[in-house]
Amino acid sequence: MGTIITLVIIVALILFVVGIYNKLVNLRNRFKNAYAQIDVQLNRRYDLIPNLVETAKGYMKHERETLEGVINARNTAVSANQAAADHPEDPNAIKNLNQAEGQLTGALGRLFALSENYPDLKANQNMAQLMEELSTTENKIAFARQAYNDAVMQYNTYREQVPNNFIANPFGFQEAELFEVEDEQVREAVKVSFD
Repeated sequence: MGTIITLVIIVALILFVVGIYNKLVNLRNRFKNAYAQIDVQLNRRYDLIPNLVETAKGYMKHERETLEGVINARNTAVSANQAAADHPEDPNAIKNLNQAEGQLTGALGRLFALSENYPDLKANQNMAQLMEELSTTENKIAFARQAYNDAVMQYNTYREQVPNNFIANPFGFQEAELFEVEDEQVREAVKVSFD
């Protein structure tokens, strides 16, 4: 009789651990999927930027440094995004992406500020269309970032709770990094208006 009770306790304990492990896997997959949604929007953004720079290049011939800065920041962000997309569970990859995105947003802000000095550029139909697409993409990125951060918060909270943390740590469920903007100056959405 004692053997049966011990066996039942062991089976119940195993099922308990398996349940926690499976929930951790589920939550980790949710935040990875949420990151995949950010990845789609970021890639759309990265694709728009060269077209934007090419359109502006004809009008802003004396602003070569600013245009190159945007392209360099874009390329850095693309690389950081690829690393984060490959390993969204890696906190360092997300931190690097946060920094690269902050630099890109700052470079775009400088481009938009300078573009105000070029009335012909502001009146260009192609530029207006690209700006509208970029604005829409920025909004989609913000929504995707919020969904990702919500999924990360759920995962991290569950991971840190007792007794879950006794299972999470030995099985390598690391704390996930939020996708936040580091630089206070770039927390505001990029202004893309040519009114």
